[in-house]
Amino acid sequence: MEQKSKIYVAGHRGMVGSAILRLLQKKGYSNLIYKTSQELDLRNQDAVMSFFEQERPEYVFLAAAKVGGIYANNTYRADFLLDNLLIETNVIQASWKYQVKKLLFLGSSCIYPKYAPQPIPEEALLTGALEPTNEPYAIAKIAGIKLCENFRLQYGCNFISAMPTNLYGPNDNYDLQNSHVLPALIRKFHEAKIHHYDKVIVWGDGSPLREFLHVDDLAEACLFLMIHYDGLHHINVGSNSEISIKDLALLIKKILNYKGSIEFDTTKPNGTPRKLMDSSKILKLGWKPQIDLKTGIQSVYKDFQQHYNKIIQ
Repeated sequence: MEQKSKIYVAGHRGMVGSAILRLLQKKGYSNLIYKTSQELDLRNQDAVMSFFEQERPEYVFLAAAKVGGIYANNTYRADFLLDNLLIETNVIQASWKYQVKKLLFLGSSCIYPKYAPQPIPEEALLTGALEPTNEPYAIAKIAGIKLCENFRLQYGCNFISAMPTNLYGPNDNYDLQNSHVLPALIRKFHEAKIHHYDKVIVWGDGSPLREFLHVDDLAEACLFLMIHYDGLHHINVGSNSEISIKDLALLIKKILNYKGSIEFDTTKPNGTPRKLMDSSKILKLGWKPQIDLKTGIQSVYKDFQQHYNKIIQ
């Protein structure tokens, strides 16, 4: 991929897509194309085909998706399945039809079985039942992986897939009903602090173990894979460390200097008990994360504070 190559970043205003776009601009890639969802509805096949016919991108980062936390995934089940199937099907098919040189599809660690071996190797895919609360989203992402694999097998397309672990960073979603756990906790502790609440309520019992990766590290991994990886099978991208939800809450409480208590609501779901990715394959290729969790949360909280008034609108 040359710096003047025509590169399409799908989902450039989302957390992942915006991180990829920032990195490409920083690295001097100058021929970048992107559209907002209002300008181009990726669920509309005709619109996507027209866009690819007109623009003819050489490389595609497929970061566009309908995303959310446990509540959103479990509530809007049909929407998560249908929207993500449409997005990935349209973009991948158009990339094949208009001869994109290389495409990177971004999935999610929720593709793996609920009780997958830990750390989770890529080979665990389709070896067991999924976590019920996010099954529709996971099925859509699995379909995207298989589309990439089979366009490669049938047509020789250089389409690859990366499976990131739980992400956080700038442009995250802080809506308390639809966000993931880390941004939701940042907002809860921040609002408890500024409003002088005596406690913060955390969903579940605090026992689940989670792995977190700063989205800027993921962006570096995506560019690395676009340049260095051409394999048939998807590849995991994680931080190679994990933390319990309880300890995460305590860490955020400390970083924000919140003086109240933490209460765990055990009537709410825990989700998957443990989810640590085996990222040994990409680590052996030469990529590794650079941002530790404490440093990452500190930087994200500064960004959150700067945009708080816009976030709560």
